[in-house]
Amino acid sequence: MPLLDVRNLTTRFHTRTGVVHAVEGVSFSLETGQTIGIVGESGSGKSVTCYSLLGLIPQPPGKIHSGEAIFDGIDLLKGSERELRGIRGKRISMIFQDPMTSLNPYLKISKQLTEPLEIHEGLNGSEALKRAIESLEEVGISEASKRIHSYPHEFSGGMRQRVMIAMALITRPEILVADEPSTALDVTVQKQVLDLLHERQKALGLSIILITHDLAVVSESCEVVNVMYAGRIVEQAHTAELFTNPLHAYTRSLLKSIPATHQRGESLYTIPGIPPDLSQEPNHCSFNPRNTIGDATRCLTDRRPELTEVAKGHFAQDCPGCLAK
Repeated sequence: MPLLDVRNLTTRFHTRTGVVHAVEGVSFSLETGQTIGIVGESGSGKSVTCYSLLGLIPQPPGKIHSGEAIFDGIDLLKGSERELRGIRGKRISMIFQDPMTSLNPYLKISKQLTEPLEIHEGLNGSEALKRAIESLEEVGISEASKRIHSYPHEFSGGMRQRVMIAMALITRPEILVADEPSTALDVTVQKQVLDLLHERQKALGLSIILITHDLAVVSESCEVVNVMYAGRIVEQAHTAELFTNPLHAYTRSLLKSIPATHQRGESLYTIPGIPPDLSQEPNHCSFNPRNTIGDATRCLTDRRPELTEVAKGHFAQDCPGCLAK
């Protein structure tokens, strides 16, 4: 049985100008010790999917319309706020995109690290501070007993991300949701952060949901990949299978956009156009206007494509135009 089993998650935002179909019918599972990736362009629904699981969608305007997310017998989408408080930050933790805006600039790191221990484990004072220092040491911050009394702005971007990782893992969670953990970091620091996550995963037996737009990161870090476009999963497969045999035109477009796949002097490929307006519920293939790799003339126009198993463990939306090669 999966550690987390998400089925048909649908989240929408009810605004003055209409309903935004942010996430529609998303399903995936996460096993103990596994890392899965959720990839796609900005606005594809990656972060909203995970915020929905943790009860972090502002309601209103957001509303979870349907689905279930079973974790240890509890449906995270229907659990009470009391149940979610006992899980969120304790058994399921999250690293947010920008550590500078996620860390409170007015509070010392010591206060921010010990707060989860006070809330979830009833620790305070010297005992909580000791655990916090140990957490900083575990993520490779030197002179932790001294630096724990610093403010966020006194750390570099890479060090702030390490602090965020320490904060997320201080309660020894079972699942870590990492939302673009290496964004805005240079390549060297990015690798250090990803290596650190992998090392802590092995040490703690963590399961990780990695949200990213970077397919190179996914190829090295994840066992299963979910490709999202316009609020839906368009392809889902084991990482090696997805990279060697991508099926959906959007997945192939993302892979073709990776600079390393181009020859020196060759023009970089970019996906034309922009993602669709999610305030319009599609009854056709959403990728059709941008499909230059498949056959746009064969894209579905009379119904919405459905995620279908096309090979064992390999799922893709059943749009003929997007599957055409």
